[in-house]
Amino acid sequence: MKFELKKWEEKYIKDVAKHGNNKKIAGKLRDVFPYPYTYEDAEWYVRDCIMNEGGNNITRAIVVNGEAVGSIGVFVMDDVYRKSAEIGYWLSEDYWGKGIMSEAVGIITKQAFDKFDIVRIHAEIFSNNQGSKRVLEKAGFKFEGRKEKSVYKNGEVLDSLVYAYIK
Repeated sequence: MKFELKKWEEKYIKDVAKHGNNKKIAGKLRDVFPYPYTYEDAEWYVRDCIMNEGGNNITRAIVVNGEAVGSIGVFVMDDVYRKSAEIGYWLSEDYWGKGIMSEAVGIITKQAFDKFDIVRIHAEIFSNNQGSKRVLEKAGFKFEGRKEKSVYKNGEVLDSLVYAYIK
């Protein structure tokens, strides 16, 4: 399916509020991504992405037919981890299983390596997130390890899985 990675603009706020308000999405993400996901949550997020553009991160709207249906970002770490970055993403349930996210991860990974002086990008996902495992593996990320009982989400203690792409 055809999509674009676009710089964030305020016109995408309503799209993010619409597509982000999904319990299945929030259930696979850190608590900073709430459910219900309100217009105010979307407004804060999009404006934060716009304001921080050009810093130590790249955040992009995943746009299909002019509508923002997800988000992806790479965030450079600091201190002794300054040669590493973390990737995070979400996609509207309407677009799951269409190959969009694996391709988006590949594109933004290349952009991050080109832009930043980093040697690795990692993702830490919940062990119950089969879709994200497939996304990362298809994009060339390798499984590095399991952090046992490291996440508490929706009343459940879960393991987290670390995947990385090494330059």
